[in-house]
Amino acid sequence: MLFENATIITMDPQRRVLADGAIVVQGDRIAAVGKRAVLRQQFPHEERFDCRGGIVLPGLIDTHVHMAQALIRGCADDLALLDWLSQRVWVLQGNYTADDGRASAALCILEMLKSGTTAFVETMIAGRYGFDGLAELVRVSGIRAALSKIVMDIPTYATQTSSMFPGMREEREASMRQALDMHAKWHGQADGRIQVWFGPRPIGSSTPDLLREVAQIAQERDMRIDIHFCEVREDVAYIRQSFGLRPTEFFQRLGLLGPRTLLVHAVWLDADDIATIARTGTHISHNPASNAKLGSGIAPVPALLQAGVNVSLGCDGGPSNNTYDLLRDLRLAAYVHKAQALDPTVVPAEAVLEMATINGAKAMGLESEIGSLELGKKADLIVVDINKPHLTPSPNPVSTIVHCATGGDVDTVVIDGRIVVRDGRCLTLDEEAVLREARQRAVEVYRRAGIAIKPRWPVL
Repeated sequence: MLFENATIITMDPQRRVLADGAIVVQGDRIAAVGKRAVLRQQFPHEERFDCRGGIVLPGLIDTHVHMAQALIRGCADDLALLDWLSQRVWVLQGNYTADDGRASAALCILEMLKSGTTAFVETMIAGRYGFDGLAELVRVSGIRAALSKIVMDIPTYATQTSSMFPGMREEREASMRQALDMHAKWHGQADGRIQVWFGPRPIGSSTPDLLREVAQIAQERDMRIDIHFCEVREDVAYIRQSFGLRPTEFFQRLGLLGPRTLLVHAVWLDADDIATIARTGTHISHNPASNAKLGSGIAPVPALLQAGVNVSLGCDGGPSNNTYDLLRDLRLAAYVHKAQALDPTVVPAEAVLEMATINGAKAMGLESEIGSLELGKKADLIVVDINKPHLTPSPNPVSTIVHCATGGDVDTVVIDGRIVVRDGRCLTLDEEAVLREARQRAVEVYRRAGIAIKPRWPVL
């Protein structure tokens, strides 16, 4: 198929933007990228797909997702992280059944697909969510995913002791066995679209001995690691008080830093931390919306980028961001650092789009396959409809995408050469059925947890 009549943001090494461009997709790969007139001549018999003057760019890559939290969207607004976890999120998730986990994942994946996310990293799959059901949803939906299975051995978080809701606790041996079993069963499945990673709970819920074991097995099996890191000041205080080290010193001694590790949040870093992360080739997932909503702080992204750290972008979850629309979060990722630095030149639109595409691919170890529109790469792309007032005019398509667009502007989504969203409708999931089940199951989860969420203002 020849996708034509579009402005193409390639994200290739030259960062070319092609006016009146076209892309030829054959099977699951990109066969050509160039000017429409030229590719029409070279591929005269290909079926043509009219992008109607839209902007085509690589599919977005969300490097921090909690699929299980879509079902509890808006359950813990205006709470600090530790209360947010212990009073609401863990209590609700700790009352899930595997069917609840599957329904939440379906809702999350549906939202991501419709808003232009073609690949994601799921950070923490608890055993009670039903790993097999979530992996099967990834397979059926057509999306690309890294699924991280929780491993843990103590029911605490940072400076809070015994704070974890009983339903969220897992034993060390069982959680580790499940992670390795799921890796053996699902890694590389769905035509290679599924990866399985380790998702250890952060220090305070995982002992140094467990984290050291995770690092060793990950190296032996070439598995990747996804872990929350320095999200709040309490994380730093806990590590300093307990071990007398900076967080990166501590993680490095455990063998956790390196190109196979993705550190999520990384808000409370000093200059030495940043230098260590850069030197070890460790990846970062920046979550500006979640960190802002929870009052956790602002990650030092300008300094990380200047140091050469690979910084990707994540939405986080339904209670901490209230949406899985990564396209919407591009603008916040650009704005918060300008406001903090009192400098409008830091973190320009181009850097933000890199975070959401090619940098995300690097964080997943897939930069040779996805993240840019180049000959031979996987055909993962999205078409953004710019024939709308808020996207007109569009003198700089990168600026339009970062500063103006939202997920509601996504018209078409292609993954592995397969159209999974067309005219804003998902073709691989039954939208009405997903929404109906999510509404029904959310009511039951809240009932079992004994939690009622009501507006602060009177409802008449």
